[in-house]
Amino acid sequence: MNYYDSISKGYEELHKEEQLKKLELIKKYLKVKRDEKLLDVGCGTGLTTSPWKCKRYGIDPSKKLLEKAKKKYPDIKLKLASAEKIPFKNKFFDVIISVTALQNFTNLEKALKEMKRVGKNKFVFTFLKKSKKQKKIDSTIKKYFKVKKIIDEGKDLIYILKKANSIP
Repeated sequence: MNYYDSISKGYEELHKEEQLKKLELIKKYLKVKRDEKLLDVGCGTGLTTSPWKCKRYGIDPSKKLLEKAKKKYPDIKLKLASAEKIPFKNKFFDVIISVTALQNFTNLEKALKEMKRVGKNKFVFTFLKKSKKQKKIDSTIKKYFKVKKIIDEGKDLIYILKKANSIP
């Protein structure tokens, strides 16, 4: 994950404002209780994990972004890991979020299966609308999750989801 390590120093300067705007929209549709466990997949500097008032966890494959997150948000439990191999047991999390990360995953299908595996029934994923993978991301999400709502945020599409009943 050399690219994100290389931009880690200025990451929040580049993305903070737009990420906070997305989080405000997400919070209108996603209610998280204090006793619930939330996993942020592709958490970066912890910014997208920070607004929630619950038991927070984050994974990211960028060591340098996680170092920034650990300094800024010491109460978030962080792990160096990829979305394709999430180091938690089945149904460990009440809520899974992934903000503007899906288009970066090496193996989207494997990552979505992993998020489904470790999550219970509340999921929110966003990805860049301009991504060349937009149709693939949309169809793969719909293969594994039931879409409650899709929000066009401007730069991102925000999917409010829950597990589908009979899925692969």
